[in-house]
Amino acid sequence: MLWAALKNHWPEYLIEAAGLGCFMVSACGFAVVLFHPASPAVVAVPEVFVRRVLMGAAMGATAVAIIYSPWGARSGAHINPATTLTFLRLGKIRPPDALFYTAAQFAGGVAGVLFASALLGAAVAAPEVNYAVTKPGAYGVGVAFAAEAVISFVLMTVVLNVSNSRRLARWTGLCAGALVALYITVEDPLSGMSMNPARSFSSAFGARAWTALWLYFTAPPLGMLAAAETFARTRGARAVRCAKLNHENTQRCIFNCDYKEVRGQRSEVSEDKYVEAGRAASFETAKLLLTSNL
Repeated sequence: MLWAALKNHWPEYLIEAAGLGCFMVSACGFAVVLFHPASPAVVAVPEVFVRRVLMGAAMGATAVAIIYSPWGARSGAHINPATTLTFLRLGKIRPPDALFYTAAQFAGGVAGVLFASALLGAAVAAPEVNYAVTKPGAYGVGVAFAAEAVISFVLMTVVLNVSNSRRLARWTGLCAGALVALYITVEDPLSGMSMNPARSFSSAFGARAWTALWLYFTAPPLGMLAAAETFARTRGARAVRCAKLNHENTQRCIFNCDYKEVRGQRSEVSEDKYVEAGRAASFETAKLLLTSNL
């Protein structure tokens, strides 16, 4: 089963790795530009809050670009083990795919940090940058844990409600990116704004700084799973149509997808549903003919 998943879906796994890798390169790069003491941006914009706003805008735009890119359209653009775990709980991704997605996200995040280190040199290791590491703020671990759980809950609540609305689904990526930008602006001082175990691990790996890493492995998944549970209890788990954040495309879908057609193309894993629907339609037709003859 694992081998079959790897054989058939390895492109999606590589895309997930590349997606978080690109996100980490962007995080490290913009952290150097906006926070390294030798950067012209620090002189031009001395207010830390304003630079956090710019950092938020940059990372929000990065998330949006990944989600709406052809690659993101193919894999679903989870780039986050907590997101993948949430869709596993909701029955939209199969366990082997969830396992390989998670492994790819961690591997890709670490590769992205290592690439950024090779590209930016000592600048990314400066204390003001420190590989864009996430760590609890001045209010301590308890506040950081609560903050991570809350922002993860809100993000997944928005994603589930928007992505499963026929009218709003196309805006899912923009909503997610806007929340990333907002969180970096206002929540970053509390926890470093992660919502992503692989993202935090990747920075910690580069910086060799493991402070409260457990927090980022527990709070984001708990927050997102709580959002999934709330959604399932209020609207029903069947209301979740797919694990993709962007389904307005013609890329194949490897998930337990309820979309019947995507711009003329059928979902790979929905093919059985077409067969079942055809059989059901044939049965109904036969029943009507028999009834009319009687």
